This record gives sequence, C-alpha cells and structure tokens, in this order.
Amino acid sequence: MQGLVGSWGAPKRERSGWTNPHSLREKMQSNGKPNVGYVVSAWPRLSETFILNEVISIERLGVRLRIFTTKEAEGKVANTKASEVHAPVTCLSLKHNPRAIGQSCIRLFLRQPVRFCQTVLRALRYRRWGVLRCFFQATYLAEILVRESLTHLHAHFAHDPTLVTMFAHYLTGIPYSFTAHAKDIYVKTSPKLLRAEAETAQAVVTCTEYNRRYLSTQIGSANNGKLHCIYHGLDLSEFKFCSPWTVDGEPPVILSVARLVEKKGLSDLISAADILRQRGRRFHVEIVGDGPLRQRLEEQVRRLGLNDHVRFLGPLPHERLCRIYQSVCVFALPCVVAPDGDRDGIPNVLLEAMASGVPVVSTPVSGIPEVIRAEVEGLLVPPNSPQTLADALDKLLNSAELREQLALAARAKIETCFSIERNSAQLLSLFQSVRADENTLSV
Repeated sequence: MQGLVGSWGAPKRERSGWTNPHSLREKMQSNGKPNVGYVVSAWPRLSETFILNEVISIERLGVRLRIFTTKEAEGKVANTKASEVHAPVTCLSLKHNPRAIGQSCIRLFLRQPVRFCQTVLRALRYRRWGVLRCFFQATYLAEILVRESLTHLHAHFAHDPTLVTMFAHYLTGIPYSFTAHAKDIYVKTSPKLLRAEAETAQAVVTCTEYNRRYLSTQIGSANNGKLHCIYHGLDLSEFKFCSPWTVDGEPPVILSVARLVEKKGLSDLISAADILRQRGRRFHVEIVGDGPLRQRLEEQVRRLGLNDHVRFLGPLPHERLCRIYQSVCVFALPCVVAPDGDRDGIPNVLLEAMASGVPVVSTPVSGIPEVIRAEVEGLLVPPNSPQTLADALDKLLNSAELREQLALAARAKIETCFSIERNSAQLLSLFQSVRADENTLSV
C-alpha cells in the first residue's frame, strides 16, 4: 500500500510545500546519515535525562534531528544541557495547536481520502479517545515529515509517542522504530496496541534484557527478530570518579534520587533509616526528586520522628546533582514492583552514582541485576525488606574497604557497557538499517 510520500509527486505539490518522492528517495540513498524525527512525551523532562543524553550524542554523530512532543513542556526545573541540542522542537498537543491540527486533517483528507480514512478507522477500532487523539496529532506530524524530508521516525515510550508515530507511518509510509522502557509496557499500553506497534515498526528497542524477554512474549514470535536491547548511556565526562567518602567528622549521607512514586521503594528506605537510628548509627538521608507520594513520605518521616535524619530536597538541576554525588557516602534505591505492575528498567540515577564512585544498594528488580552483580558492583537486597536494606546500608557505612572495592568495579562496568558514545552508535546503526523500501516510496 503506497504512503502519501509516494503519491504526491506532481510539481504543484512540491510548490505548495510537499516533498517530491524522487528527491526524498535520492536523499535517503545517497546521504550517509538519516534525517530523524524524535517523538517524545515532553521536552526536556528532568526525569528523562537518558533521552536528552541520547539526542545530544546522536546529533554529535552528524544526524539531523527534529523533536516532536505529544504534550506541552513542563514548567519545572530545567536541565541546562538541553541548550546543547540543535534540533527544533514542535509540540503536537491538541491543546497547543488545535487550529494547525484541524487544518492538517482537512488537507490530508482532501489529498489522500482513502489513506486518511483507512488510518482513522484503525484508530477508531480501539474505541478510546486517547488513541483517536494520537491520530489527530499524527496528521500534523505527517505534514511536517513530508515537507522536511525526514527519512526515519523514532519514538520513546510505547504509549502515546509511539501511537502518534505509528499513525504517522500509516499516513506517510515513513519507517519508524521505538524504544520501550518500563511503565509504558507494563501498565500503560495494552497487549493489543503493543503488538500492533511492533508489527508496523521496523525495529523495537528496549533498555534492558529483562524487558526484551518480556516483550518477546507480548509482540508475537513473528516480530521477535525486530527486538534489540540497547542500554541507556552516560556522557562519562560529566561524572568525575571520586574516591568513596571517608570519615571527616560529619555524619555520612545516604543519597536517593527518584520520582516519588511507588516503584522506587522510598517508604522502605525511610523504614530502614528508622532501624539505623535505633541502632545508634549516625547518618543523614537526602532524597532528591518530587512526585505524587511526597506528602505521604514526609508524613512517614514525621510519624517515625526522623525529621533530623531524613531530608527532602525536591527536584534539582542535573548539574547540581552531579556535584552532590561527589560528597555522599552511599546511594540507595530499593526499587519494587508496584501493585499495578509498574517497575523500573535500569534507573539512570544508579548509573550516574556508579559512574561517580558512590557505592550503591538496590534490589534485583527488573533489569537492575544487569548492571549490579551482588557484592561485585554493589549490594542487592530483596524488595520490600527494610530490615535487610538497613543491614546492607550498615555494612557499607562500616567498611571503607568495601565501599572502595564496589565503587571501582561499578565505574569499570559503566565504562564498559554504558557509555553514551558506544550505545548511540548502536542506535544510529539501527536507524541506518531500517530505511524505507522501494514499495513505500514508489510513485
């Protein structure tokens, strides 16, 4: 079935802003690097530095990018690294661009009524407004893709961003891939939608082997060959490795950085802090981040009388967080599987702490054992076990030798497996291997 790219070849289309398919095909075959549209929820998100790192690194590899968001920008603490990104950003939100989206729908219907109707019927069969909204956003995206000769689309998260991308593919024939992460596949996206996305995508990327195994059971055996595990990467120049904390007269700091949501296990960390206090241990816990559970967690601290031991710092800029890593003793993130099935992949903050020389304590949930082997790169404790968590923290606070041993092994693991340059090169190779075929682009 031909896409819109392959049916707007008349010169008058080109004069009105639509790209001639012949020139697009020639560009795709002769240009060594693809022109890629990135579709994300919002830009930039403080809790999604892994996407920002990836975009910066992909641009450094010479790829021309354009970023599209399905939601308005969040008015929270900004990541100043976003200023390094050259790609223009376009918001596809209905609330933000209702007139432009409406005009796109009309133009696409008039130019390609059959393709337009086929695509809207695909959206309607799911009987959900959220899916239909993604279709409307895709019409706006489709016009920009063709006008600017983008050759590939890549979405982050399998819910709205990938749905918008999939519908844009139906409308244009431009190939796409997507990266699946955590809540998007375990909670937000139905198996039916997930399989539809995988069937039409040319590649499905995920950030852990744990996720890859799970997805292989969800998307159908015929699509398993499309699955790729590419880890998130860090720009290691940002994370100076410091010798682990040594006694300087001040109580050691146990740091945690997270969105304040169920899957981060912060209630267990607070309970473990209560156990440490009862043992007479000197320490402070500092929690960086914000989220819906903040009030409940602060109440737990008050109820346990831990106000002098546990402090909530709120969301902080990435640059300040990098400095904080240099002055703490231990990093703790006791992740759990939430009641609704939500869970982490490999939390980026674990990678950041390990890169900075901070010994880490976490749990063997989801993909975490892929970066932390117990007693090698860090300590792992069972989830939902404050007592065992307190024991592990006590063990680290008691042994400078163990802290140094774990920190050195952790930094080596990050350098070997989680360099942004290495992992972005893998992703670029994937983009280059999934160009549109002749059938899609033929006139």
